[in-house]
Amino acid sequence: MPGSIRASASAERMSTHAATVDASLAESFTGPSPGELLRRRIRGHAGLLIGAGVLALIVLMALAAPWLAPQDPYAQDLASRLIPPIWHANGSWTHPLGTDMLGRDYLSRVIYGSRISLLIGFSVMLISGVIGAVLGIVAGYFGGRTDLVVTYLITVRLSLPVILVALTTVALAGSSLWMVILVLGLLKWDRYAVVLRSATQQVRNLDYVTAARAIGCPTWRIIAGEVLPNVSSHLIVVATLEMGSAILLEAALSFLGLGVQPPAPSWGLMISEAKGYMFFSPWLISIPGLALFALVLAINLLGDGVRDVTAPEGRA
Repeated sequence: MPGSIRASASAERMSTHAATVDASLAESFTGPSPGELLRRRIRGHAGLLIGAGVLALIVLMALAAPWLAPQDPYAQDLASRLIPPIWHANGSWTHPLGTDMLGRDYLSRVIYGSRISLLIGFSVMLISGVIGAVLGIVAGYFGGRTDLVVTYLITVRLSLPVILVALTTVALAGSSLWMVILVLGLLKWDRYAVVLRSATQQVRNLDYVTAARAIGCPTWRIIAGEVLPNVSSHLIVVATLEMGSAILLEAALSFLGLGVQPPAPSWGLMISEAKGYMFFSPWLISIPGLALFALVLAINLLGDGVRDVTAPEGRA
């Protein structure tokens, strides 16, 4: 009996070793799977990891703003106005990043300002992405007169300067958070349309699309099930870049007084309100400016990283 148990254990070890060797040989002949290659590219791309990490921290900060903010971001205390940050001699831990010209806690306003920037970025990305993706895929798939009409619309849109049209529209219709989101969303779709039109033209005549047509699949199902999944990587890259651009445009509009209105803690508005104190209290501009820089840089690093890991052959 002990001899048979030892023989059985030995046979099991030999079988396991043989299976491991077979798997190693199979991988050496076939190479790693596409998923494993993608994971290796992600782990080896420093920019993607840094961008995703910084963006994740800002998103968590925005979600946890009621618990992270030490003070009410709207509460005014004129007796505590223009307190410097803690690294200055007169700084106080009661207000780690100091206070503004109305005595409002600056750390709380920076934390709550991330909510406005992310809300505008995601909302504009969604609105413009839907418009541009639909136009670009329809033009690229059908071609002909449909393509001519969409190309004409793209040309008209590209002839309009975004910042001037946004300034005019907001000045006439009134400035508010949702008006800024709507105006930017209706103005930022052109890059989606251009990129997805080109990508769809490359995909529409491939074998799997032709096979779907041959078996009688309806057009909407071919577009949704065959074309869209194969151009989604282009869509994701453009979306991340346009999100950063929308956040900067909102900051520019708020700086000019036609974006988010006081007392909302928008980073662009905070910079605008502090421009009169830039020589005496420079932290009032540098702190929201650095926050804005970090957010846009993280989004751009994430977008560049997604482009590199999904299409490594297109890297310089």
